[in-house]
Amino acid sequence: MTFPVLEGKVAIITGAAMGMGEATAKLFAEAKAKVVVADFNEEKGRQVVEEIKTSGGEAAFVKVDISNSEQVKAMVQFAVDTYGKLDVAVNNAALTPDDKPADEFDENYWDRLMSVDLKGTAICQKYELQQLKKQGNGGSIINISSVSGFRPQPDNIAYVAAKHGVVGITKVAALENGQYNIRVNSVAPGAIDTPMLRGALEQFGLNAEEYAPQLSLLNRFGQATEIAQASLWLASDLSSYVTGTTIHVDAGYTSR
Repeated sequence: MTFPVLEGKVAIITGAAMGMGEATAKLFAEAKAKVVVADFNEEKGRQVVEEIKTSGGEAAFVKVDISNSEQVKAMVQFAVDTYGKLDVAVNNAALTPDDKPADEFDENYWDRLMSVDLKGTAICQKYELQQLKKQGNGGSIINISSVSGFRPQPDNIAYVAAKHGVVGITKVAALENGQYNIRVNSVAPGAIDTPMLRGALEQFGLNAEEYAPQLSLLNRFGQATEIAQASLWLASDLSSYVTGTTIHVDAGYTSR
């Protein structure tokens, strides 16, 4: 059972149609937030909304490509038009990591990945900050980074660069907006059992049970709900003195 720590709050979750975003949207709704499920996948996004409503929560869907500034502006406005305000945002949407070494990386995919994982996250943060400052009541933004933002991985130079960048934009936004009682933090997931991870394992021909101990001191992959719990704490007033930092949810991977 989740305590209603977000009661009365309105939250946007990007990339909420599956994986960590879906788990976060459902957990936030369970914590009594009104949730805007934002994703490019309309079919799956609307399904998440219906599942939240069936469970007694409150949610609405908005289709968005976060690399498109006008669509992101419309997403934030949708939240305000639907629920009257914005209190929390979890910028989770991202593309699958690239799979080429540094001397062979795909420049076209680099551009696409950067436009979503880094620039798209920055665009979301930009318009969320504008709305929170306009309201004048503070708020909380959580940007989803990765262990790749702290410990480089081979064969995905674009993803590593983008996730390092997410940590950077989080710190800048926290530095600039503390005076408005707007807290900006990030969560760095490790190896989380999501469709993205499973796809990567299949792509590289890896066995999940054998590979997990290489990425986790707990010898298992994390669950999407375990990332959602970290975001929930940062979104709530329980973390009211926390800004400009990163919570590592990686079973000790970056400690080695």
